[in-house]
This record gives sequence, structure tokens and C-alpha cells, in this order.
Amino acid sequence: MSSVIPRLGVNIDHVATLRQARGEEYPSIVDAAQVSLLNGADQITIHLREDRRHIQDYDVEAVRLVTKRFGKPLNLEMGVNPEIVEIAIASTPEWICIVPEKRQEKTTEGGLDLLDETNYQKVRDAVDKIKSSLKDIKISLFLEAKLETLVKASELNIDAVEIHTGEFAKVFSNGDDISKFIEQYKNAKEFLQTKKIACHAGHGLTDESVIPLLESKIFEEYNIGHWIICHSLFNGLSHTIKNLKATFEAHPLK
Repeated sequence: MSSVIPRLGVNIDHVATLRQARGEEYPSIVDAAQVSLLNGADQITIHLREDRRHIQDYDVEAVRLVTKRFGKPLNLEMGVNPEIVEIAIASTPEWICIVPEKRQEKTTEGGLDLLDETNYQKVRDAVDKIKSSLKDIKISLFLEAKLETLVKASELNIDAVEIHTGEFAKVFSNGDDISKFIEQYKNAKEFLQTKKIACHAGHGLTDESVIPLLESKIFEEYNIGHWIICHSLFNGLSHTIKNLKATFEAHPLK
């Protein structure tokens, strides 16, 4: 039986961050997508924020053309702003990942709050609209690995949950005990499996902090961005992704 390798989603938002810092046409988000896919990325992830701080509307269409050419998925992260929902529908990505957004945050600070009824209804409305508009779309929700939140998520018409690994990554980098996170993530996966919902992971991960997660064989997909782009400044994007992909291949799910 052939091995099943966890999927590597490469988030290229911060290539656009560099571009937007000076308002230039470089570095190219299209080149970043192409290099990523040529060197082992299983999908490209971009986040079209309401404040457009990095990815712009025209980037979505441009990256979509690249992923189509390579026959790989585009995973579009987004909030539930109605304008963003309409853009997402028009761009027809394979995956949409709904995430929380706050204007003042440096980056996404945690998972969606589905226990707040107002937030829950906004997410439900967005999910229903997207699903009714796009026949083959798959939707994931960016969530904490808390059972009460996952129970609420399971009531929605979704295909996956992407577990927020930001706190885990910080604890790992401090050299502290990560066992409680591994246990929490295993419990999350077990629950999601009973609901036939896939279990993904993302946020704050590096080539080192991802290893204990790969060893635990919990997640079938990881989305990694900031570390990849930062490491690439000194080591090159192609080299960075090749090495990370080799790490994934050394830790098959089965």
C-alpha cells in the first residue's frame, strides 16, 4: 500500500506584504505561487483580508490562474464580509477557509468564536451562501481545538476544520511541554472524524515545530506561510519548500 503524505499548503501572503510596503510591482505573487508549486507545495493559500493589507483583489485572480495551470487547489482564506464573500464566489477556488478578522491585529490571533450567537449566524450565512453558489466548493473553518466549538462547527455544512496551532507553536519555541496540545488535537480529530469532517492545521508553524505534529499523525493538511517566506530570504523559496516537503514525506500518515 502506498504511503499517504500530509498535504503542504504554502501561504504566500507575506510576499505581498513586502510588495505593499513600497507599493511596487515586485516581489511577484505569481512567481511565488509558481515556485512553490514547482517545488512541492500541494496547494497555495492566500488570505484576502477586508483591509487589503497584503493580498489584493487582482492577486486572487492571478494566483487562481497559476493553480489551475498546475492542477493544484487554491485555498482562499477570508472573513465573512459580504464583499469578500462575493469575490470568493467569483474566483471559484477549490477551498475557502473562513477565519476571524480584526482590523488592529498583526495577524489572525485565534479561531472563530462560534459560541457567540451573532458570530455563529454570520458564519452560517456565509457558509450557506458559498455552498449554494459553488457546486464543488469545500469549506473549512479556522478554530481552536475546543470540543464545545467543534460541536457548533459540526452543525454547519463544512468539509474541514483547520486547527489554530499558534499557541502550540509559541510553547514549542520556548522549549516547554507540548503534550497537552497533542492530546487536545487528538481529541479534536477523533470528534471530527465521527462527523466526517477533515482535520487540518495552521498558524505559526516552522520546520521544527511541525515535526511533533507530523509524528503524531493527526492532521492531513498543514498551511504554513510566515516562516517559509522569512526563511526564504536567506535560503531561497525553492530550497525552503523542497526541504519542508522532504520533512513531510519522511512522516507519512500511513
